Amino acid sequence: MSKLKIISSTTREGRAGVALEKWITQYAKDNSNFEVELLDLSIIKLPFMDEPKHPSLQDYQHEHTKRWSAKINEGDAYIIVLAEYNFGFPAPIKNAIDYLFKEWMYKPVAFVSYGGVSGGLRSTQMLKQVVTTLNMMPLSAQVNIPFFGKLIDENGEFHPNDIILKSTDHTLSELEKWSNGLKLIRNSK
Repeated sequence: MSKLKIISSTTREGRAGVALEKWITQYAKDNSNFEVELLDLSIIKLPFMDEPKHPSLQDYQHEHTKRWSAKINEGDAYIIVLAEYNFGFPAPIKNAIDYLFKEWMYKPVAFVSYGGVSGGLRSTQMLKQVVTTLNMMPLSAQVNIPFFGKLIDENGEFHPNDIILKSTDHTLSELEKWSNGLKLIRNSK
């Protein structure tokens, strides 16, 4: 079974994106053929990039990097639950990506983005440029959630509408296809 890693993008205390992370993790567990794991950057607590050697060498000196490398390496596909801060992506997700290099290669990545009127689209477009330099395949299928706060109830639970559910189903289906296809490339190296 292919492994899907869902990665948060923010670490700020009190962030509302936690509701989306929990929702997409459970939804993917219930509605896909992936083995699903949430990687919450606020729990993982990677410091600002502190490895002395370039990530492409995979000669990691710190235990936090070795643990992060192992988690990402075992993934076959990723969903980044992506906030939009000041028309761009949050620093914690860029830092988490920059820690590694080969672990990301030839794997698909989809986005569940959220924000105000843009639904995180500006953030997603910027991060797609970053992941392509790692030979990742960013999907065109994605889930964008504008004014996401209106869909979170008083208990902090996210309630998607039909449009969000349709785009999520399509994104998970595409992610599975790309995951299976890119395994062939990874296995041919």
